[in-house]
Amino acid sequence: MPVTTNPPEEELEQHEPHGQMSFLDHLEELRKRIINSLIGIVAAFAVCWIFSNDIFLFISGPIRTAGVQLNMLRPTEGFTLSMKLAFMGAVFLSSPVIMSQVWLFIAPGLYKHEKRYALPFIFFSSLLFVTGGAFGFYIAFPFALQYLIQWGRDMGMNMVISASEYYDLFIMIELALGFIFQIPAVIFVLSRLGIVSAGFLLKHTKYAILISFVAAAVITPTSDIPNMMIMAVPMVTLYMLGIVVAFLFGKKKQDK
Repeated sequence: MPVTTNPPEEELEQHEPHGQMSFLDHLEELRKRIINSLIGIVAAFAVCWIFSNDIFLFISGPIRTAGVQLNMLRPTEGFTLSMKLAFMGAVFLSSPVIMSQVWLFIAPGLYKHEKRYALPFIFFSSLLFVTGGAFGFYIAFPFALQYLIQWGRDMGMNMVISASEYYDLFIMIELALGFIFQIPAVIFVLSRLGIVSAGFLLKHTKYAILISFVAAAVITPTSDIPNMMIMAVPMVTLYMLGIVVAFLFGKKKQDK
């Protein structure tokens, strides 16, 4: 679950629309937001490192359910996996901090009255990120894993799976789905900035569907249609949700 941390109101108020920022100003602002995000990730990493063994056991659930034992191929593999899993957990745990820094970076392009969207944006974008991870853990990853294991068994092979390969696949799917589930949040920002509109998105739906299936083919560890659909369908659904978001919250002509 994300830790809901509210960014200081004073800092949010300092980022109201002002004159055009120079390119160097944008770079400096980006550097500041990246550093603040990294600080949040490092703090969350310290917490996740303490519970890295618990995270390890929790994530091994799908492979244990399939009746396959994980194997360590190198002496350093356990330590490396703990680092990777703690980092993945830190990204999810610190998502409210990361999203608050994203908001503060784009805030100079918004009007004063639009600052009321700050906390809803941080909350819902963090929730979407965690929801993407949950979707990956409970649906996408177990389905893909079972398909791959069964494929090997049908070929008469014994399962000897490296723990690193298992967890690397898991981390890749989790983070990919976490970012995929940000589609409505990204569309919200773009629509508030006036870059896209609900009409524009609706008009280009067919291209969005094509891109979703291409992206699903790249992300999915197998080339079969069912696994691709598990990735592609959420992308298309989130895009449609984004159209609704753009319609409800997009910049209108009368906005000042």
